[in-house]
Amino acid sequence: MLWFPVDRALATSLTVQVYEQLRQRIMLNELVEGARLPSSRELAASVGVSRNIVLEVYDRLLAEGYLEVRPQSGTYVAAGSAFLAAEAAQPDGTTFAAATGKPVERPKPAIDFRAAHPAADYFPRAAWGRLAKEVCLHTPERTFGYAGPEGSYELRAVLARYLLQARGVRCHPEQIVITSGATQALHLVTELLSRDRPARIAVEDPVTDEMRTIFTYAGAQLVPVPVDDKGILPDMLPAGERPDFIVVIPSHQFPLGGTLPIQRRIQLIEYARRTDCYIVEDDYDSEFTYEGVPVHSLQGLDPDRVIYVGTFSKILSPSLRIGYAVLPARFVEDYRRLKWFADRHTSTLEQLILARFMEEGFFDRHIRRMRKIYRKRRETLVSGLRKHLPQARILGESAGMHLVVELPGVAFTEAVIARIREEGVQVYAVEHYAMVRGRHENRIVMGYGGLTVEAIAEGVERLARAVADSEYRLGPSIGWTFTN
Repeated sequence: MLWFPVDRALATSLTVQVYEQLRQRIMLNELVEGARLPSSRELAASVGVSRNIVLEVYDRLLAEGYLEVRPQSGTYVAAGSAFLAAEAAQPDGTTFAAATGKPVERPKPAIDFRAAHPAADYFPRAAWGRLAKEVCLHTPERTFGYAGPEGSYELRAVLARYLLQARGVRCHPEQIVITSGATQALHLVTELLSRDRPARIAVEDPVTDEMRTIFTYAGAQLVPVPVDDKGILPDMLPAGERPDFIVVIPSHQFPLGGTLPIQRRIQLIEYARRTDCYIVEDDYDSEFTYEGVPVHSLQGLDPDRVIYVGTFSKILSPSLRIGYAVLPARFVEDYRRLKWFADRHTSTLEQLILARFMEEGFFDRHIRRMRKIYRKRRETLVSGLRKHLPQARILGESAGMHLVVELPGVAFTEAVIARIREEGVQVYAVEHYAMVRGRHENRIVMGYGGLTVEAIAEGVERLARAVADSEYRLGPSIGWTFTN
C-alpha cells in the first residue's frame, strides 16, 4: 500500500501535494522503474483525498512521461523516469561510477570498535525459539490482548528475584515497570521528575551521547559533573541550586569504565538526602565483570532515594527492546501512567518468553558463556595494545564490553580519527562524549563485544599503523599536525 501525508491547512492545493509526492518518489527511485501503482480508487482511500484528485495527478504524470498505462494491467512507473544512481554495484561486488563506467576503489572493510554492541552471533536462538513456540501455543488467550503498562507479572517477579541475588537491588515486583529499553525508561524518569518544568539534571561528564540526547530532547538543563577513573566526583556536585536528579553509571562508568567505590556512593546518597533530590542509576552491563566480583547496586543502599534502570539489550540483544525501571513505591503509579501514554505496554509475548528464559536457567548460562567470550576478546585487545602500542595506558578493562585507551602526546582530533578510518578502523574519541572539552583529548573508546578475536587483532595493528604514520608529527599544542 502506498501512503504519504497531505496537509489541508497548507495554501498548496491537494492536487499539487499529491503530484509532488508521487513525482519526488519516482525521481528518487523510491518508486522504481516498472513498479505498479495502486488504482486511483485505492490511492485516494489510502491518502484520504477524492478519486478525482488522483485521476488528475495520474493524467499529468502520464503526460509528462513519468507513468505509462499497460492495457488490461494497470499504471506503471515509466522507464528512464529517474536519474541514475551515482554508483552501481555489480554482482561480483565491484563498484563502478555511473558516468564513466570505471571501477571505483572501495574503502577497506571497517573494523568498528563501537562500544556497547553485544555479540549478536551468540544469541541463544535455539532456546529462545523453542520457548517462543511454547509460549505462543500454550499461553492463555488473554495474553494476546492489551496488558497493563507495568508489564507482565511473570517477568517482574522473576526479575525482582534475579536483581536481588545478582545486583543487590531491593524491591517488590510491583515496583518494577517494564519499558521498551533503557532509553524509554530514562525518558519517562525525566518526565516523572521534571515536576511540570524543564528538569535540572546532574550528569557525569563524559557520558554516553545517547543519554545526553534523551535529556536534552526533553528540554532538560544538564549540569556536567567531572569523573575520574573511579567514577563521578561527588565533591563536584552543584552546591547552589540543587538538581532534580543525578544520573550515574556506578558499576562501569561510560566511557571511562570506572567502578564507584563505597565512599563515593555514600557521599552521593548523603548529597541526595541533604538536597532532597533523587539518584538515577543506569546499570547497563554490570553482569560482565572479569576481575573480582561485581559490586552491588547503589539502589541497595537506599531504595527510597534511587531509581534503578536496567536493560536486556547488552546481555541478550538490542532487538528485544526490553528494559525496566525499579522505582520507589511513591512513584510507581505516576510512572505507570506515563508508560501507558508512551506506548500502552511493551510486547507481552516477548516478556513471557524472557521470563521463561530466566526461570529455566538459560539466562544465567548465557551470561556465563558470554563472560568467557568477552573475556577472551578483552584479552586479545589488551595484549594487542600492549604489543603494538606499548606506550598506551588502558582504563576500565576489568568489566563491560569496552575499554579506554590513553596515548601520551596524541590528540585524537577529527583529522586523526579520519586517518585511522582510512586504515579501515573506527574508534571513538572520548572528547566526543564530553560536555566540557579539553580534558580527554588523548583518549579513545574501543568496544570489543561485537568483534571476533581475529578482527580485534587486525584492528589493533591497523590502529598502530595509523598512529605511527610518517605523514603525522606531534605538534606543540594539539597533538598531531600534517607535514609534507
